[in-house]
Amino acid sequence: MALLEVEELRVSFPGPGGAAGSAGAVQAVNGVSLALESGRTLAILGESGSGKSVTAQAVMGILDVPPARVGGSVRLRGRELLTLTPKQRDRVSGEEIGMVFQDAMATLNPVYTVGEQLAELLRVRRGLSRSAARRRAIELVDRVHIPAAKDRVRDYPHQFSGGMRQRIMIALAIALEPDVLIADEPTTALDVTVQAQVMELIAEIQRDSGMALLLITHDLGVVAEVADDVAVMYAGRIVERASVRQVFAGPAHPYTEGLLASMPRIDRRDEELYAIPGAPPNPARLPSGCPFHLRCPRADDVCRATLPALEPLPEGRASACHHREELLHVSR
Repeated sequence: MALLEVEELRVSFPGPGGAAGSAGAVQAVNGVSLALESGRTLAILGESGSGKSVTAQAVMGILDVPPARVGGSVRLRGRELLTLTPKQRDRVSGEEIGMVFQDAMATLNPVYTVGEQLAELLRVRRGLSRSAARRRAIELVDRVHIPAAKDRVRDYPHQFSGGMRQRIMIALAIALEPDVLIADEPTTALDVTVQAQVMELIAEIQRDSGMALLLITHDLGVVAEVADDVAVMYAGRIVERASVRQVFAGPAHPYTEGLLASMPRIDRRDEELYAIPGAPPNPARLPSGCPFHLRCPRADDVCRATLPALEPLPEGRASACHHREELLHVSR
């Protein structure tokens, strides 16, 4: 049994003048299923607006319900999380599932030192004394490789660089030793060198603790470096699911193919960078058939008329494309 299992997850929000469950609702996540095992990293990949972050927030249990409407199943070690009471879900958040958000400055409280924020979490959730919580806070700051941890715990968030603030966010996320860590675009707005340092820190902590990592990203370079498996999302649905090796060896969906073609390559520096034509569809007004057909060079009448299901392919992968087998054959 997988540590974390998500089946047919659906998340909708009220449309103009309607409720989340009404006909005019915006379906942000539409039937997402995935599984994550201890010690492994699953990357959810896609452009902005594909439903990646909403999926992560629904798994974490931090969406406001209502206005959001969440259906399907999210199970941690076989226990259904979507039916827990708010108090029970609060216990899961942090202790069993931790989360690193995109914007550390917006998440950290600017009027408290980072040490106070870490210590307060430990006092409330672990029942530690003030002195014990402070000692543990220093250990956590040192754990995320911030120099002079004993002194830096007295500093406020604005006194840290962007990369250091993200390290503090990681310290908060792992403070209660969760089994699953969700990292939602953890390297956004950081320069390339700092991005690599942050991802290496997360990978190091994962190796030491054996926790599972659910990584939300649009960066194929990060995926290639740290992930074991990939779920590619488009318009609220998973359109391809495979191992990292399989995806880079040959995609089984035209959208994945386009994402890979968009990656800068050192051996093609003189070529113009490829971009997938068009833009992702408005989730409130999805086109008929395959949502990607308006941007897809392989689209035909079947694609324009019929929504493809996520169907299995050899070697445990899956693709939601009417031309999946043809594409996989060509890519090989």
